[in-house]
Amino acid sequence: MAKEINNQEYEDFLLLTKGAEAELVEKKSRFIATVRPAASEEEAAAFIDEMKKKYYDARHNCSAFVIGSKAQITRSSDDGEPGGTAGRPMLEVLLGSGIRNAAAVVTRYFGGTLLGTGGLVRAYSGVLKEALEKCETARQHFGVRITIRTDYNTVGKIQYLLAGKNINIEDSSYAADVVMTVIAPIEEYDRLCKELIEATSARVVLEEVERLYYVR
Repeated sequence: MAKEINNQEYEDFLLLTKGAEAELVEKKSRFIATVRPAASEEEAAAFIDEMKKKYYDARHNCSAFVIGSKAQITRSSDDGEPGGTAGRPMLEVLLGSGIRNAAAVVTRYFGGTLLGTGGLVRAYSGVLKEALEKCETARQHFGVRITIRTDYNTVGKIQYLLAGKNINIEDSSYAADVVMTVIAPIEEYDRLCKELIEATSARVVLEEVERLYYVR
């Protein structure tokens, strides 16, 4: 049966599904931004190490990453640049984009001319923004996966009700009873359970399987 859920706890977010690169030249310094999906801190760290090995001859490989639907894990590194001029601005760009589970490395090949604090912040932020614009994302919505167990006489009513709410049936089995699995959007979950019970005259058993983010 339905359990009371505070809908305000869950917000949509953009999940990074495909990374990208961008490049910027500022006063002969070359900045290369690389963005990659990272589902964990370990994946982000491995990616950063990979970029440092790839661009081993660069002056700096600054980094930032955001993990979790609510940005539960964040890290940044200036990698030798003046404090607060690279990693932190990069992290702010990631957070501001709304994209989660993303790691970014901006590589700098020094061109011989100092850019100053403001110039560095603009360069690192700007090239990362360009890379993010090329990335692919998927909007994640919070929902509840439930199983619907009923008899054959009420299947049509249930299918009609689900279709009216644009809720797809993930899986179904037909044996002594009919069992369907669906994902209901969090904001529709309680109402859906009540309507299913009403539509079938209570000839339905609803079971919550899990709460999860999914692509709606």
